[in-house]
Amino acid sequence: MLRKIKITLLVGLALTIASCEDEYLETKPTDAISSADALATAENMALILNGLHRLQYAQPQTLISGGDSNRSGNQYWVPLGDNIPGGLIHSASANNLGWQDEARWTSHNLETSLTTEQLWYQRYHVIASVNAIIKKGTDGSIPDSERLNEIIGQAYAYRAFAYHDLVTHYAKGYLIGNPSTDPGVPLLFASEAPYESEGRSTVQEIYDQCQMDINTAIEYFENATSRPTGDPKHKSQINIDVAYGLKARIALNKGDWAIAAASAAQARQNYPLMNEEDYKSGFNTNSLSEVIWGSNVIGTETTFFRSYFYLASNTFNGSQVRNNPKLIDKRLYNQVPDTDYRKDLFLADAPNTNTSAANGEGGFGNDPNYTDEDAFEDRRDEIRSLYGLSSSFNLHPYMHVKLRNANPGSTDPDDIIYMRTSEMYLIEAEAKAMLTDIPGAQAALTPLGSARDSAYDATIYNTQATLMEHIRFQRGIELWGEGFLYSDMIRWDLGVDHGANGGSGASATLYQDGFTQAKPSVNSDWLFKIPQAEIDANPNLTSSDQN
Repeated sequence: MLRKIKITLLVGLALTIASCEDEYLETKPTDAISSADALATAENMALILNGLHRLQYAQPQTLISGGDSNRSGNQYWVPLGDNIPGGLIHSASANNLGWQDEARWTSHNLETSLTTEQLWYQRYHVIASVNAIIKKGTDGSIPDSERLNEIIGQAYAYRAFAYHDLVTHYAKGYLIGNPSTDPGVPLLFASEAPYESEGRSTVQEIYDQCQMDINTAIEYFENATSRPTGDPKHKSQINIDVAYGLKARIALNKGDWAIAAASAAQARQNYPLMNEEDYKSGFNTNSLSEVIWGSNVIGTETTFFRSYFYLASNTFNGSQVRNNPKLIDKRLYNQVPDTDYRKDLFLADAPNTNTSAANGEGGFGNDPNYTDEDAFEDRRDEIRSLYGLSSSFNLHPYMHVKLRNANPGSTDPDDIIYMRTSEMYLIEAEAKAMLTDIPGAQAALTPLGSARDSAYDATIYNTQATLMEHIRFQRGIELWGEGFLYSDMIRWDLGVDHGANGGSGASATLYQDGFTQAKPSVNSDWLFKIPQAEIDANPNLTSSDQN
């Protein structure tokens, strides 16, 4: 909460990273370092940034007071973007961390839930930390250098990222509302206690701030040290390419189509598309060629049953996975041509081995896809052998094998991918389609489509309407499970209807309120509630400010 963020956040994050550096520890005991020391040099501020990189995925209570291990940063927030709008479909009742509450729409619209509180809390911790870096790094007391520019650039980019994430979840979509009057989130520029903020700024003001911050970040990066290469761990650092990618996302959701297209093209320059072998390797490492930004998860700090792959993979050794294989929407799967190798990552013919499956078709004799028990068992054994699953792992038709931990059947940690080249092609294509630049949109789609589908031809989509329909399909299949569906559906103003057009495969009984939801322009339930604890603590917010 804004008034409860302490300067110890900065010190704690810095010391977490510095704790293994003996020379640093010989200078100051870990419980005595001051905030002034933490901000004294560019290298000390880099330690704070490294702490923020870790905060993106670690159990937050190990880094900051008030964090809760049940929401371990982007381990939770990334797959949440597909869980809420129903892209990541549950096949059985198997709740943990409130994960099925999210799919049922009974968590993000509750002001006392961990989800609403922890997303708000963590993003504002990021903002408070980078505010301190920006304030100190730009006051002239530290000599100018390319290294300092890199640090300040990352700080501004982080602030743009955090505010954009907050306004995306806690305010009405820019393109479907009235941004000049719609309430956004509080702007916080303080870098010292008590962090009191103003009330809710408008959506327009928040987007203006995001754009200013990301443009400033790029200006600093243009005269900064480059991000190291050669080791995927370095992709946890924000560089100029990440900044252009964030600029593209912000512009896309705001409808600044020309800026979105140009920024996306700039962001992907150094990150070639994956080949088929890499695409099918599990999406578990930043070493993949097209990863622009992602968290390098430290092996000794695994979140175990709080991790991205525990929630979204079908090969992680946890009860959420073993009892509840996650599925692709059948309607999306049926659009994928047989010439497109992405189809191979979704097993339409997987036998339904779970007698407690939500569709009531679990176990041989109930599964309508198999009338031969030997064929049922042979395919079951084949899939388990191919993907390293023990007999305790249930299978289900349309289960995915896209997100797979590098050591299947284990609880080992894996990297979390945040930004890829494919997304940038799709941003450019959508932006050009919205500009009615039909050839430009086709040209943006062709490299990606041709890389995935041997028979791909973008020229058949020759109107804005057919292009947008195809782009929605391409984003759905290419970025499946990577967390984009929530913001996409808000931007496109699409509702949730698991029963329409033959059905998604989700169970109405299991999904409850999440089975059908009206489009976001007319449905306030798409908005995350502001944490009640924030309204209670912040004198500039009252109950009338609640979504």
